[in-house]
Amino acid sequence: MTKTSPLIVALDYKNPKDAMALAAELKGQPIWFKIGLELMMNGGIDLAKQLTEQGNNVFLDGKFMDIPNTVAGAVRGVTSMGVKMLNVHALGGTRMMRAAKEASIEQAEKLGITQPLVIAVTILTSVAEEELKELGFKNDKVSEQVVLLAKLAKEAGLDGVVSSVHEAKMIRKACGEDFVIVTPGIRLDDSTSDDQRRIATPKLAIEEGASHIVVGRPITKAEDKIAVCQKILADIC
Repeated sequence: MTKTSPLIVALDYKNPKDAMALAAELKGQPIWFKIGLELMMNGGIDLAKQLTEQGNNVFLDGKFMDIPNTVAGAVRGVTSMGVKMLNVHALGGTRMMRAAKEASIEQAEKLGITQPLVIAVTILTSVAEEELKELGFKNDKVSEQVVLLAKLAKEAGLDGVVSSVHEAKMIRKACGEDFVIVTPGIRLDDSTSDDQRRIATPKLAIEEGASHIVVGRPITKAEDKIAVCQKILADIC
């Protein structure tokens, strides 16, 4: 399992200037920064480059899913930015996931840089159990589908997965101690759930087997953002 910080701060902003301001405010804290789709579509690619050049650990949360060749090309581009983690959709299949991993290795070796962690999204934490059937899944339990996809990701050579805390323990058992498990849907004791369904506190997520946790609004909306980061790190490290 990677020995870097377990705390990933989600830069849940539309404007890159706001995201960069938060990154500057949290400078020096032992954390990662996650750039998601909304920010990516509003200048987040350039922001990712800036943050990596400043020495930050960046997780580009692009959730790539396309034919293997197209995903491989996208992964080469992301690897060239120097990000430390990126993700694809496990539902893209084994060949696609394998192509993504191989592309990251080849590009990193070509450029002489550290290869990023390549992980797979399993089932989004916003998906409720009753929605699986309407999506066409045979499994009627989220946990069974998530573990199946996690095992496929490992077989394809990926470094880990994104999953809810509620599946983390089962994934850890199925995929081993070195498998990266990134858990979103993290809320503090006094936070609302917003649009996440399968949520948990930072301490519970780590206890259940997560290697990294993603925290967004509890930090980005806090008055003292540094204090919140330090409290979370004290609870989980």
